[in-house]
Amino acid sequence: MGVATAPSGPATESDRTGPDVAHWLRVARETADDLATDAVAREQAGKAPFDEVSRLRESGLLTLLVPAEVGGGGADWPTAYAVVRDIAAADGAIGQLLGCHYFLSWSARYFTESSPAAQLQQKSAMEQWCWGGGFARQEQSLTLTGTATGFVLDGRQTYATGVLVADRLAVRAVRAGTGEPLAVVVDPARPGVGIGSDANTFGQRLAAGGSVDFDRVPVAADDILGSLSVDEDLLSPLAALASPVGRLLSVQLRLGMAEGVLAEAREYSRAGHSPWHPDRPLGSPQDPQVLTLYGELTVLTRSASALADQAREAVHGGLARAEDLTYDEYAEISILVAMAEAAASRAAEESTARALDIIGPRSASSLLGFDRFWRNARTHVLRGPASHTLRDIGDYFLNGAHPAFVPPV
Repeated sequence: MGVATAPSGPATESDRTGPDVAHWLRVARETADDLATDAVAREQAGKAPFDEVSRLRESGLLTLLVPAEVGGGGADWPTAYAVVRDIAAADGAIGQLLGCHYFLSWSARYFTESSPAAQLQQKSAMEQWCWGGGFARQEQSLTLTGTATGFVLDGRQTYATGVLVADRLAVRAVRAGTGEPLAVVVDPARPGVGIGSDANTFGQRLAAGGSVDFDRVPVAADDILGSLSVDEDLLSPLAALASPVGRLLSVQLRLGMAEGVLAEAREYSRAGHSPWHPDRPLGSPQDPQVLTLYGELTVLTRSASALADQAREAVHGGLARAEDLTYDEYAEISILVAMAEAAASRAAEESTARALDIIGPRSASSLLGFDRFWRNARTHVLRGPASHTLRDIGDYFLNGAHPAFVPPV
């Protein structure tokens, strides 16, 4: 397994730019293979994923998106998307945990002034923090109230990814008096922070999800990353791009789950027997039902993958345009990501459910663990239903309406 090491001595060009894409893809594949070896046993045990986070930390993947000049991997978003997809194919819950970490740790430099952001990311890379939390709207918003020495944070976040293992939490709160939504970073070890497990969920058990209670938790001014306002007068097109950037992580996660279950089903099919014709080997030309199912699911997944590739290129281009990005361009990018999200949702749900049909009654065996793919995909999609995404796509197509800025779940 590849391990990212801190540079020593005078900085070279590779120190400033970090390892190349091939390095990170190789590390992701090695880490995914490692996670796959005990994925069934770990998922069934359902323990908080401290060991899994250690594997990610040792591989260097936690600091992937941190600029190389402050001690990180120096990689870009296309690389991060590929890494999340590989990890999700082996373990969907750890893929969600890693994707959430990437988005929240990256947000530190996206919503914050450059100097404080660089200091925060340097410390994150140095101490190899794992980030958890989320900026999605809550049923009851967290409240940030000013005091003589700074601020205090109160309220409850009912569910957030990664909170059981996080070294830092990034959450959404509203400023008391003005109602302005803000992104805030919190050390979970501070007094007043209470974290509860989400152990009863039937899927994504290892995403370290749970609830967080905040009781007059002290927050310094430097811990406020920036505004999450949806007002176009306050929100620049570049800042709004944070929404499709994060949602494209969900696309990669869902595609990873779809590709993972098909890869495992194929290996089982090649060694097993047809559920409809026990005398015929699975996957042979003599079994048209199996071949047809594999064909349909392959087309479905590859089609969603092609849309995801287009969305990835659009997001990468939007980030490159930086302050020159317009709202019309943001809207087009956001809708392309929405289309990829809807297609990936269907691919994940169809593949993880119908793969069980291919394998037949034996897929019900807990020893094989095929059910984890369906449970993980279903749980993840439930938190971001495709119906809302499809309405945005239809409204843009029919009326030219810009999609609202909605931070990813």
